[in-house]
Amino acid sequence: MAAQPGGCQKPFHVVSPVLESLPLSKAAGTKVFMKLENVQPTGSFKIRGIGHLCQEAAKKGCRQFVCSSGGNAGVAAAYAAKKLGLPITVVIPSTSGPIPKRKLEELGATVEVYGKAFDDANKRAQELLKTEGSVSIHPFDDPLVWQGHTSLVWELKDSLETKPDAIVLSVGGGGLLAGVVEGLKQVGWQDIPIIAAETQGAHSFHEALKAGRLVTLPDITSVAKCLGAKTVAARALQCAQECQIISQVVEDTEAVGAVEQFLDDERMLVQPACGAALATLYTGRLQRLQREGKLRTPLGSVVVVVCGGGNVNTAHLRALKSQLGME
Repeated sequence: MAAQPGGCQKPFHVVSPVLESLPLSKAAGTKVFMKLENVQPTGSFKIRGIGHLCQEAAKKGCRQFVCSSGGNAGVAAAYAAKKLGLPITVVIPSTSGPIPKRKLEELGATVEVYGKAFDDANKRAQELLKTEGSVSIHPFDDPLVWQGHTSLVWELKDSLETKPDAIVLSVGGGGLLAGVVEGLKQVGWQDIPIIAAETQGAHSFHEALKAGRLVTLPDITSVAKCLGAKTVAARALQCAQECQIISQVVEDTEAVGAVEQFLDDERMLVQPACGAALATLYTGRLQRLQREGKLRTPLGSVVVVVCGGGNVNTAHLRALKSQLGME
């Protein structure tokens, strides 16, 4: 069992499998291990950080939670609230679609739909915090969330025989990135380069790196709505000063194509936000980074964080393909 942040209280997440993928290894030209966060109780890595934050808030006497989320974070918060026996209101943007709304209601959350992007929903959530004893559960911009996400790296350290030469992950608001960077420092792996994948139209981290400051996108135009933070956490930008982070932006068609390919290869359906990371491996970007001298040659192994598949089903995948003209 990996070391857990936050002391002896049993966490709400599980130790997720680390499996070698032969199809991804073939596509990437090196051994690829999958960290399967899609098998978490809520369908994504979010339960690590969100669960930790909720547990810590409950210890301090929280009476109810308020969360803004495009989907996965809200589901994680609702799951944690149910476990803790506390009420929760989750504000989701209209672009989240019916799947997360249904899941939230099944978990007993009060759901409010507000605005078109996460940022709109987050403003509304702040207005709901006026009730005494309410605690805000931010999906990605909270040190306790990052602390909870460090458990993923501790598990990698326990599972892998040798240190990987790169970690591939998707970036939305930057919470996973911040947690992985912190975890890498904790286990002494801070020299591992991180390939941070986003989709075009939800690429706020890429724009921030390019500008050297936080950049707010005018709108989220990508179909990967779970990557849809118009501005990343300031901590995500700071991470680029502490570790080697290589930003990669893929097209929506590449992300959705990667989702379909991964379903065929590994018999697991994940969402386009996760497809962004997978697309960097399926489309030869890893080899291009090696040719450019940004990654070592040869690579011993790479870990890809399969971050989640909670907000997708086959009907949704077909609709996305139709929307993008892929059929």
